[in-house]
Amino acid sequence: MTLPVDADRLRADIEANAAFGRVETGDPDAHARTNQPGSEANRRARDRLVERLRDAGLDVAVDAVGNVLGTWTPASADPEAAPVVSGSHLDSVPEGGIFDGPLGVYAALEGIRAMRDAGVEPDRPVGVVSFTEEEGGTFGNGLLGSSVATGELALDEALALSNADGETLGEALDRIGYRGGSAVDAATPTDEAGEPTTLDPASWAAFYELHIEQDTTLEEAGAAAGVVTTITGITHCEATIAGEANHAGATPMDERTDALAAASEFVLDVEAAANDIVASSSPSAVGTVGSLSVEPNATNVVPGQVEAAVDVRDVEAASMEAIVESARDSLARLERERGVETAFERPFDVAPTPMSERLREAAHDAADAAGREAIDLHSGAAHDAMRVAGVTDASLLFAPSRDGISHNPREWTDWDDCAAATEVLAGALARIAVDEQ
Repeated sequence: MTLPVDADRLRADIEANAAFGRVETGDPDAHARTNQPGSEANRRARDRLVERLRDAGLDVAVDAVGNVLGTWTPASADPEAAPVVSGSHLDSVPEGGIFDGPLGVYAALEGIRAMRDAGVEPDRPVGVVSFTEEEGGTFGNGLLGSSVATGELALDEALALSNADGETLGEALDRIGYRGGSAVDAATPTDEAGEPTTLDPASWAAFYELHIEQDTTLEEAGAAAGVVTTITGITHCEATIAGEANHAGATPMDERTDALAAASEFVLDVEAAANDIVASSSPSAVGTVGSLSVEPNATNVVPGQVEAAVDVRDVEAASMEAIVESARDSLARLERERGVETAFERPFDVAPTPMSERLREAAHDAADAAGREAIDLHSGAAHDAMRVAGVTDASLLFAPSRDGISHNPREWTDWDDCAAATEVLAGALARIAVDEQ
């Protein structure tokens, strides 16, 4: 089964979405947008998506946390059957690129249009979803809409999260008209008591997400699509190193308890631990100290306290644990050797998430049928698919990224590559939506 997609139609959708929150950088090769939840740009992007879903004959629902779902139920489909759903997100990081998220949303819509144009008769409904606040940074830490929908985060807790201006997510969604579907004349999911609730991915038969790779594996291999085997686990740790602030000129070197000097050793220890794991057992492991907060942060004061934020990722849980334990050991050594006091917390921990073998096979079959090369690889970044995978079969597909650049105005995926990966997605959706397996 080959499902040609309309590359021009897909490009037009992505370019139109890129206009919402466009940022002029002065670089002709840059395509920047800032589209954060609750913004006017975000409202306009949502409005256009709802319009495009309806233009394609889909029924639209908006849930209590702003997730948007369009559902195609052709005459061939049992409307009570569990749907096959695909999608991603519309929000961006500040001055992010135009493909991260929107490619997955509009590729899902193009997949349905390709199925319809080719006369495919699915046995079950097929849906397009756009999850709220995938990127994080405005409300919460990311994957918000999918976390609420899959029960990882309570709806009330999510709606109470606030942005830098003190506005809650609930207030922001109300303001732009996307806390439920009434403002855009769309359905709103409700619970047994009739209260607005969220989408239920546990009721889906399968979920596909197409995303740009954000790395160079596909580009280097010359492959059209990546079929992800496992989405990396992520651990965030917070280390506090307390020394003694003192006068930089009047405190002799042998009488100092310099928190920043100790922290510098901690940073190098985390790097060394990750390199050891890469060399010995898991090449995909990474460990990063990405943020330091120094107090009092004055040139003429010996630093008295440092807070360090650690990011550890891998597709193997044991490797992540080993790096975290090495970080703890480093702090213990610094207490003994440098006289500092330390504390260590682990507030965020997501296990590595394997993708569905059934859906991966369907994606490879679709690629073969389309004459496209698809290769297996892992994802080093988190995506909504890892939340959905906790409640139903899920698969993550990648399109190539030029030079691996993402979260950057120079993020780019060639239009032909967008279309090729979307063709693989469309074929996979058709295979799962038709009950022939």
